[in-house]
Amino acid sequence: MTNRMSAILHCSLLSQDQEALKGVDVVGLFVCLCVCSQALADSCVIARVNGELWDLDRPLETDCSLELLRFDHEDAQAVYWHSSAHVLGEAMEQFYGGCLCYGPPIENGFYYDMFLDGQKGVSSTEFGDLENICRSIMKDKQPFERLEISKDTLLEMFKYNKFKCRILNEKVSTPTTTVYRCGPLIDLCRGPHVRHTGKIKALKIYKNSSTYWEGRSDMETLQRIYGISFPDSKMLKEWERFQEEAKNRDHRKIGKDQELFFFHDLSPGSCFFLPRGAYIYNTLTEFIREEYSRRGFQEVASPNIYNSKLWETSGHWQHYSENMFSFPVEQDVFALKPMNCPGHCLMFGHRPRSWRELPLRLADFGVLHRNELSGTLTGLTRVRRFQQDDAHIFCTMDQIESEMKGCLDFLHCVYDVFGFSFQLHLSTRPEKFLGDIAMWNQAEKQLENSLNEFGEPWKLNPGDGAFYGPKIDIKIKDAIGRYHQCATIQLDFQLPIRFNLTYVGRDGEDKDRPVIIHRAILGSVERMIAILTENYAGKWPLWLSPRQVMLVPVNPSLEDYATQVCKRFVEAGFMADADLDSSCLLNKKIRNAQLAQYNFILVVGEKERAANSVNVRTRDNKVHGELSVEEVMERLTLLRLSRCRSAEEDF
Repeated sequence: MTNRMSAILHCSLLSQDQEALKGVDVVGLFVCLCVCSQALADSCVIARVNGELWDLDRPLETDCSLELLRFDHEDAQAVYWHSSAHVLGEAMEQFYGGCLCYGPPIENGFYYDMFLDGQKGVSSTEFGDLENICRSIMKDKQPFERLEISKDTLLEMFKYNKFKCRILNEKVSTPTTTVYRCGPLIDLCRGPHVRHTGKIKALKIYKNSSTYWEGRSDMETLQRIYGISFPDSKMLKEWERFQEEAKNRDHRKIGKDQELFFFHDLSPGSCFFLPRGAYIYNTLTEFIREEYSRRGFQEVASPNIYNSKLWETSGHWQHYSENMFSFPVEQDVFALKPMNCPGHCLMFGHRPRSWRELPLRLADFGVLHRNELSGTLTGLTRVRRFQQDDAHIFCTMDQIESEMKGCLDFLHCVYDVFGFSFQLHLSTRPEKFLGDIAMWNQAEKQLENSLNEFGEPWKLNPGDGAFYGPKIDIKIKDAIGRYHQCATIQLDFQLPIRFNLTYVGRDGEDKDRPVIIHRAILGSVERMIAILTENYAGKWPLWLSPRQVMLVPVNPSLEDYATQVCKRFVEAGFMADADLDSSCLLNKKIRNAQLAQYNFILVVGEKERAANSVNVRTRDNKVHGELSVEEVMERLTLLRLSRCRSAEEDF
């Protein structure tokens, strides 16, 4: 057994054992071979047999390796939440009587979509009734039964539900397919599932929304209901506490409270950054620009609008055009760019290139637009207009390893400033790949070498690379334990072929093909601001803070001095303000500045004016006492330049 309580066994069903064990299910065999308690077996959610997820009640069929997974395994969670979605679907059918559509597990929980023809939408006031029906289903311990049925029979069975018939007709190409039955619900499903509905101990319905069939705006509107479930009620309570903390950190709430940004219906999915929000935005991009100058990147500016012929060459038009904003121009179709790489290919190819120019590192903060569905727009985390710290490195095959090391060092530098830890995954050649296999092998080996030399732990994701090249996926961990995908380091063998990019080799004659490395550290600047807002809970570090210094005069007679000192800080590049509200008492002013998350509050009275000084305290009410204006400015400047995360403590 591992610490995760997962067991890996090799069950050698030799000829003399096969008759005795024929038809034995997974749990029965596990108890038999391990002489473990039934309670331990019951705590398992799902099995993995020869690498395939397997119902616990499904009989073993041959010699196999067996792994039993408890809820703390991500694959087990997906199965658990998939089974919970079936419980929710059964409850929705009973309560609403509509047509069920899709009901998958998601990263944290599950949802089920339903079509309610001519009926009103779902209301959150109905969640309690739905939860009661779900609890009744769970109490019934309805078994999940796996059945294989002919496609023709299923089309007859589901003739009342046009959505299930669409799935059968469009996605099932075999004569038979599997369904699962629990109680009165029979649903198209590959499975696997938990043994019965009683395994689901605690369930909560927490959100609903409208969506379209398969995300297509020209199709029917569906009602989506979200839920979460756990093997015990303590885990649900812990999840609820976590949700409350996440709610308090929500970047949309903090962005509004701190007057950083807003959205408007007249430009959905496009953020309006107010002055303080724009300061954060510009400070982040300047941070990356400083690193660019140190790391040999050259910043370029490329057009926002291209003829669709560019996207046909790159391949995006064939696979991505529905996510692009396109429009006619005279006799042609043009589109706003959703990414920078094709434009950078034009830059590389606009004149002959030599091996001496490689690696060529082109960086671009150009504005990008993607036509995201309106129902998916979520604050700054999913927008239509955004910018990336986007760069493309054109290099030789032999330079891949050193360039990858440089990229990894770059992201480590940036994430260390933010205080993020991160996970690394190497995603290798998928089944349907393009290009020469020897080139793939060489590139993957170089990526592996660069990761090993980097020294941070990494995991292998075999077969999860893009069709055009392997990649390194990076997920950062925020202050409350959530993971976010931001950075990307992606090799690309295909764009240089599509754009016929070449460079003159060392021999001065052969024209060799470069490799492109797609690279971003922040990713979308908008999304990174959302993550940072929630990570810091609005308590911005000094260097990034939109409210760095507040001058507080003791009484109205000190307002001129406070204004003068404030002006000096502003001229030195600080986000500084002075509270000149004479109707507000001193303690109230200080408290207001602390609640507004000013990093430093500088109080000035007659003594401070006479000595050209200020009395320093922090937003956490740590009092540093009287210091000269010059010394305070010098200290804060050094702390700001160092991008210190704890300036209030290090002052």
